[in-house]
Amino acid sequence: MRISKLSASKHKKGRILVQLEGGELLRVGEREVAVFGLYAGKELTAEEKTALENAARESGLKDRALSLLTARPLSRKELTDRLLERADATEEEAEAVADELERLGLLNDRAYAETLVRHYSAKGYGPYRLREELRRRGVPRAYWDEVLEELDDPAEAIDALLRQKLRGRTVDRKELKRASDYLARKGYSWTDISAALRRYDNAE
Repeated sequence: MRISKLSASKHKKGRILVQLEGGELLRVGEREVAVFGLYAGKELTAEEKTALENAARESGLKDRALSLLTARPLSRKELTDRLLERADATEEEAEAVADELERLGLLNDRAYAETLVRHYSAKGYGPYRLREELRRRGVPRAYWDEVLEELDDPAEAIDALLRQKLRGRTVDRKELKRASDYLARKGYSWTDISAALRRYDNAE
């Protein structure tokens, strides 16, 4: 198989179109052009063509993974799921890409867990709701307790939410029940909620 033409893609930066005699078109990256020494007129064996296609596919999956991580942080599970769904990767290919990005320090579930906890605790979420977010995002359970132990005492956050909700009013049992349910939905334990309600009542 002889290469008849090399040209840069007009639609994707860094992609090279390799035209083979007979009309077949291969889409590769600049790295593959250099590694395989591609040029117009070069003869490719069947083995070289297969190796080139595999290398180009691997590079394409890495580029897709980097694009996903640039858009927003992801857990390893979220990344591999997206590669399986959107990039038509096999499970083996998706795991290999994730392994490589972890080695490069670009994918880190522990750091991602810390980011999630900081983000949602700033929104007033309590420990139970934070655990649910970590589970939903596919963060390994081994990291949950580590990052949650770094949280401040929830008392200050609950008191602030209560002040915001009740606005310093003297409230009846029905309103207290609504406030309790609100805090429970935020992910706080009943022990912490009841203590906060007592503090609010004493303050008022």
